[in-house]
Amino acid sequence: MLYDYLLANYKAAEPIFFSDIKIEGISRPALNQHMRRLCEEKKLEKYEPGVYYIPKKSRLNGSVGINADMVARYKYIERNGRVQGFYSGNFFANQLGISTQVPNKVEIVSNNIAANIREIPIGKRTFIIRKSHISVNEDNVFVLQILELLKNLDAYLDDDYKDAREKFRRYIDAHGITRAEVDQYIRKYPVTIFKYYYELRLDDVLA
Repeated sequence: MLYDYLLANYKAAEPIFFSDIKIEGISRPALNQHMRRLCEEKKLEKYEPGVYYIPKKSRLNGSVGINADMVARYKYIERNGRVQGFYSGNFFANQLGISTQVPNKVEIVSNNIAANIREIPIGKRTFIIRKSHISVNEDNVFVLQILELLKNLDAYLDDDYKDAREKFRRYIDAHGITRAEVDQYIRKYPVTIFKYYYELRLDDVLA
């Protein structure tokens, strides 16, 4: 019953969080025993406490599993089509192209954390998770990601504002961010954000 449920709801090599599994008629202790049995039968693999996956067969007769980055993304950014966070800090600055710094600890802003900030070990990696003061969803995730970076832009910037402005413009165009969306949220951030907003002349590139 449990294995059929897992096969129906999860793809191979996709993180399965024990806290997400809810099957009517099966208690948590009994569910834990079933999960342990599936692991013993090699139908399921345990990545770390509370995190499992269905092994995926590789072409070389081995199995493909999950990694720390995937677990962090599913737990704090998006899973089951629900967006609840985004990458931030140097990691996002690097993705955006305004920084060449590659951080040892990836920063994430997420709804899915109670504390304001925590360092969370996953596998052999450590992630810095910050609680979002604005609820993140699929409609506002890209504008919040931009505004979060603007809070302390000089800490991430390798080049001048002219180059950064072009990188921001491409991101804004790619995700269809509008002036109305920025206006809706920008005042919920520290006033220093306006300095960078006007230095980059972002008002000129917003629709």
